[in-house]
Amino acid sequence: MVKMRFWKMHGLGNDYVVVDNRKEEIREHELQRIAQTLCERHFSIGADGMLLIYDSEIADVKMRIFNADGSEAEMCGNGIRCFAKYCYENDITKKNEINIETLAGTKKVWLNIVDANVQNVRVDMGPPVYEKQFIPMLGDGTCINEDLQVGDRTFKVTCLSVGNPHCVTFVDNVKNFPVEAMGPKIENHKIFPKRTNAEFVQALNRRELIVRVWERGVVETLACGTGACASAAAAHLLGKTDAKIVAHLPGGDLKIEILKSILMTGPAQKIFHGILF
Repeated sequence: MVKMRFWKMHGLGNDYVVVDNRKEEIREHELQRIAQTLCERHFSIGADGMLLIYDSEIADVKMRIFNADGSEAEMCGNGIRCFAKYCYENDITKKNEINIETLAGTKKVWLNIVDANVQNVRVDMGPPVYEKQFIPMLGDGTCINEDLQVGDRTFKVTCLSVGNPHCVTFVDNVKNFPVEAMGPKIENHKIFPKRTNAEFVQALNRRELIVRVWERGVVETLACGTGACASAAAAHLLGKTDAKIVAHLPGGDLKIEILKSILMTGPAQKIFHGILF
């Protein structure tokens, strides 16, 4: 691999290594290994994932997402905000409204720009999908507030896709919930053929949720944009919250609105930049 510049970025503590790969200096067969190497926190840059920029034939720019374990993800809510900031501030596109191609389809984002810097980003995440076959999840129909056997415990879960798979569980006290024990068991449950993200959620009131997320291919992260959106959609569907909510995650807050699509607004920040050898 030749020398390449990168930015280390985060959205509410959900952190990424962002690389402009439009010239494809990182070759396809190297992507999984390089993602694992760069995301290792003790011997490398360290991150929850790697974001790669490519040219797009159908949008302004294309985003590819690799988790810390080297698996490729369809969509990432915190990542797409960081991606949009990188593209604007590096003159890849100077629009304040950007269409971004992802494996989950083309997503539109709106940039809030102050003194030539992107402060926060609003993302149209698209509509939630509840049909099992499209999550994907084994079986027919939907899984809305249904029992899921996890080891010797049974949870009421709501499963959906917001571009990637999610399994949402509402609990009474999320702070003390054993996410590290239950998260990987749900992630790797046989009912999810491509694994799943697992959300553990407490509804504080009609306008606020506390959300903890065990991310597929990562661990529990400080924030997960798609996880927050999935939690908000499930909470609204079950009548627990209104259409506009604030999701409180360990790394900070996201504003989410449930319309025909899910709209998510949150910050994106650059931590540092460097050169890959």
